[in-house]
Amino acid sequence: MPSQRLFLCILFLSGVLASPGQCDVRLASVFGDHMVLQHSSEVTVWGWADPGEEISVDPSWPYPGSDGPHPTTATADGRWRVNFMTPAAGGPHTLTVRGKNEIVLKDVLMGEVWVCSGQSNMQWGVQQADNPQQEIAAANHPQLRLFQAQRATAMAPADDISGAWSVCTPTTIPGFSATAYYFGRKLHSELGVPVGLISTNWGGTVVEAWTSAEALTAVGEFGEALSLLKDATADSVGGDSLDQLQGRWWKDLFRTDPGFRDDWASPGGSSKGWTPTTVPAAFTALDLGDFDGCVWFRRELEVSADIASVDTILEIGPVDDMDVTFINGEAVGATRSHGQWQTPREYRIPAGKLRAGANTIAVCAVDTGGAGTLGAAGGVQSPMRLRRADSEKGAGIPLEGTWHAQAGAPMSELGAFPVATWFHQNYPTALYNAMIAPIIPFGIRGAIWYQGESNRTRAEQYRKLFPAMIQDWRTRWELGDFPFYFVQIAPYRYGNDTGEAAELREAQTMTLSLPNTGMAVTMDIGNPGNIHPTNKQTVGARLARWALARDYGRDVVPSGPMYRSMVVVGDEARLHFGYADGGLSALGGVPTHFTVAGEDQVFHSATARIDGETVVVRSVAVSHPRAVRYAWGAADEPNLKNAAGLPAPSFRTDDWPMVTRDR
Repeated sequence: MPSQRLFLCILFLSGVLASPGQCDVRLASVFGDHMVLQHSSEVTVWGWADPGEEISVDPSWPYPGSDGPHPTTATADGRWRVNFMTPAAGGPHTLTVRGKNEIVLKDVLMGEVWVCSGQSNMQWGVQQADNPQQEIAAANHPQLRLFQAQRATAMAPADDISGAWSVCTPTTIPGFSATAYYFGRKLHSELGVPVGLISTNWGGTVVEAWTSAEALTAVGEFGEALSLLKDATADSVGGDSLDQLQGRWWKDLFRTDPGFRDDWASPGGSSKGWTPTTVPAAFTALDLGDFDGCVWFRRELEVSADIASVDTILEIGPVDDMDVTFINGEAVGATRSHGQWQTPREYRIPAGKLRAGANTIAVCAVDTGGAGTLGAAGGVQSPMRLRRADSEKGAGIPLEGTWHAQAGAPMSELGAFPVATWFHQNYPTALYNAMIAPIIPFGIRGAIWYQGESNRTRAEQYRKLFPAMIQDWRTRWELGDFPFYFVQIAPYRYGNDTGEAAELREAQTMTLSLPNTGMAVTMDIGNPGNIHPTNKQTVGARLARWALARDYGRDVVPSGPMYRSMVVVGDEARLHFGYADGGLSALGGVPTHFTVAGEDQVFHSATARIDGETVVVRSVAVSHPRAVRYAWGAADEPNLKNAAGLPAPSFRTDDWPMVTRDR
């Protein structure tokens, strides 16, 4: 039978217990080897331990007022946190955390840290953007560090998130956000300091999913959704919450499944009933028919003393659906969230858990329906390896090949796993809870953002939602109005668009009224036939211009021409712009995509000419102009730029009723 300590650790790793007591001291996943900490600032490090356990955090760098390790004590729920100052940009350094066990983080750099978030145009990897082969081959930047957060949803703010830091190399960069990479690469090149990029994004998502319940409550309009969420996460209606139901299900599994009862994960266990199989594997390859439930996979692995003595990363690829993973009979990682079947598992193994010589790796894969798998799922397959935590992805000991498998408890004995079919990645708060809250309050310089397409048909509402999300993040990070730079959606031929895309772009432009915000305009680098334009190099560079100009004191123009005012004389409207120093220009010489309307609010095509830092617009069909619009079509690719070669966003001079009003 498993020891009581092991059983409690299994419960924690499966998400059943509310706090991580009974297990070794651990850090939040956003802290790891190769990480970048925001330099010359006060940062917070946090984690979990046994309640009441004394913890010390010992940075390797001295600083004024430092008198050795920073002590703290884990609270009753097992949480602890420490604040300390970081030195000037540079490194490498180490960070040591001591409790009943010791964690040493190596190759820690001090530099500039940015959160990079949004939907698919932020998620789009380097391998999907322009010139992938050349860009990937050239991606050797030892001081550019990447943290990739795994996609997840949560009904309440989560404690932690799956993810790990890596050094930027041709091996680690292909699937990383292209927009984020080109932004970070530009900063690193210009500043000459380490840069850390925290990539947390999910394609096709709406802004309200990235916003907290408190902020959405203040906005209004999401009361019913938030009420349903509250009922599901708290015993507010006299019944069990979803978390309680799922916790009880896992406890029943531990009691019912023979693998947990008879300790199949431990070394030297009986080989009776185990079948050799090649991993990655599907349950269907095990002669189990359409079996749903627990299937155990186990293999022996020889490990050298130098690997056993350091922290390692166990990569077992995607598991359909959930898993609990063991080293030498001790649970070292688990994914209990439903819907993570395409998420590659990466579990950190503290030094000392592995032994020099023979070790047993065991995975209890729990499939609740459909095709159960280990190592691959839904076309997603990633390397299965055991590697040193300080090594690059792709290195280490391969784990593909022959394992042994045995079926455990079927779903017919376990009962259906409790899920909320109404809850998904676009549900209000779902991604804030799972993919933003767990990295707060990690020290950052600022954030970049590329999202908006999924809120296009609710552009008027986006005027409130987007600023609310920005202010929400700033409030929770407690770093003041930190820089927040975003990308305006590019031209695209949306079906049946009647002005929604332009109104969404307008809502983004209006968000510039918030302090320390900036907008990278993409009117000239989109693709009307592809919602994912591939020129992410320019997108990243334009975001970096904002940071270089606003935060790093560089003499660069951050923005293209921004409409400021209109003066009408006779049948002509003269438009004045900001960021127009040095004059305006237009590809081909003549500005395009201008329309003019009179009192009747009917817009007609117009001609335009550049006059210094202004544009003069007129239409033969309008004798008394009342309004001018520029690039108001969803797929318009206009040509107005400033002396820095940066494009103007779409705009209008009127405030006439919106097509997305009250949506």
